[in-house]
Amino acid sequence: MAAFEAATKKGSTTPEEAYAIFDALQNIPVEFMLGTWKGSGFRTGHLMDGRLEAFNCYGKSFNGIDQVDSLVETHQLAARLRTMVTRGEPNAAMIYNQLPIMDFFRKVDHNTVLGLMDNPTIRSHNFFFVLRRAEEG
Repeated sequence: MAAFEAATKKGSTTPEEAYAIFDALQNIPVEFMLGTWKGSGFRTGHLMDGRLEAFNCYGKSFNGIDQVDSLVETHQLAARLRTMVTRGEPNAAMIYNQLPIMDFFRKVDHNTVLGLMDNPTIRSHNFFFVLRRAEEG
């Protein structure tokens, strides 16, 4: 958790450090992700760094394991939650219904997760992002 906080405070990190941070975080069950989450980037030099913010993407809304709004503003990209293995560990994962993309989540704390996007159409290291649980009401 200290490494996550240090990278967040610094504003960026290397892909290698991001993978090490992700690997050190706790796996979570899919039910943990239910609710609405505000997203932001976790800068690693990926070509998608800054795009969430540039397009004013709010985050993700997990209404049920088969009812996920992957981009809250658009309501266009439906997805679902499943337990999938990445980097040798089972994780809560969001699988896009119409795209070959999977997002994996690891717990920073009860209200924060670090996400890793696996997108085979982008030849680069994985895109990392942060989701923070939205305030109720």
